[in-house]
Amino acid sequence: MKSHFIILAFVLSAVVQTGCGSGQKDTGQTPQNSIERILVTEAWNSPRNETDNVDSPAFWYAPDGNHIVIATAKSTDRLLVYDAKSGKLLRTIGTSGSGIGQLKRPNGIAIVDDLAIIVERDNHRIQVFRLPDGKPLGYFGADQLIKPYGIAVIRMDKGFSLYVTDNYETADEMVPPASELGRRVKRFSLTVTGDVAEGNYLGSFGETTGAGVLQIVESICADTVHNVLLIADEDSARNDVKVYDLDGRFTGDIVGKGLFKSQPEGIVLYECPDGGGYWVMTDQGKTENNFLVFDRVTFEFVGMFHGSATRNTDGIVLTQRSFDSFAAGAFFAIHDDGNVSAFDWSEIAKALKLARTCVQ
Repeated sequence: MKSHFIILAFVLSAVVQTGCGSGQKDTGQTPQNSIERILVTEAWNSPRNETDNVDSPAFWYAPDGNHIVIATAKSTDRLLVYDAKSGKLLRTIGTSGSGIGQLKRPNGIAIVDDLAIIVERDNHRIQVFRLPDGKPLGYFGADQLIKPYGIAVIRMDKGFSLYVTDNYETADEMVPPASELGRRVKRFSLTVTGDVAEGNYLGSFGETTGAGVLQIVESICADTVHNVLLIADEDSARNDVKVYDLDGRFTGDIVGKGLFKSQPEGIVLYECPDGGGYWVMTDQGKTENNFLVFDRVTFEFVGMFHGSATRNTDGIVLTQRSFDSFAAGAFFAIHDDGNVSAFDWSEIAKALKLARTCVQ
């Protein structure tokens, strides 16, 4: 992914987040081998094209009812637009290149209002498109970003604040020493005036000592109600999710330590009006691919599910809004680099015996 994001938009009083406690909580003390893998069958699978190298999805609840899922295609340098009701491929957005409206290895994606915000790894930038037609509004960040992947977006009083993970490496493509990892997450402001998007760099952060060091980063998700950012660390010696606050300070919390068999990938937030809800995270495996669910507030492990076909998942996204046959919303996941799978959230909640169903 690298998402993973991511993600989607939620209204929270004056602040809207998309994608995606106190004291250190190593919530993954139970080995995954002893946890039940619960099957949830996919509602649909989109047409498959492995040459796209599909990475991260985002959902748009369109005003006219033609709701869509947009996924980034890393190898073909474009965005894939699917009908959210059926998975049918409707059209594509973008061509390969470095000009406006062109893309080079698009990875992370977030949708807020009618804006699709794309992280381009190999153009080292963020580009903004307007939906539904995909009109490009501008790009920024090339002077600050080196190898960006994931994005989280929150709405401010004026415009948006973006958090972008940057997995920069040494000249021999290795993880830099911890002392040089203080710029793993970079912040930008975004304003859109008419058909022009403008971004400003606000600085970077990342621990350089201790348990909060971010070794290999991609997915990131924000929770503005609880003032936290969840950032996946894919380093094989860690394979967990670090919790920072929105000002860029490590809180001491680590989610899923010991629970991820493979790599922690996409992260999304399922939220309820009283501040409760769930985090859903990808445990990306080529043969055994799982989605881990944690309590929103305590980060305690809740349960785990998998699809009948879906595997090797990078990005994920969910919507809590009812549409078509998805009465309680839907969960979307990338399947093995080639397409998108959809799950009915009602089926997930039933299978895991989740106490909360907070339809928006």
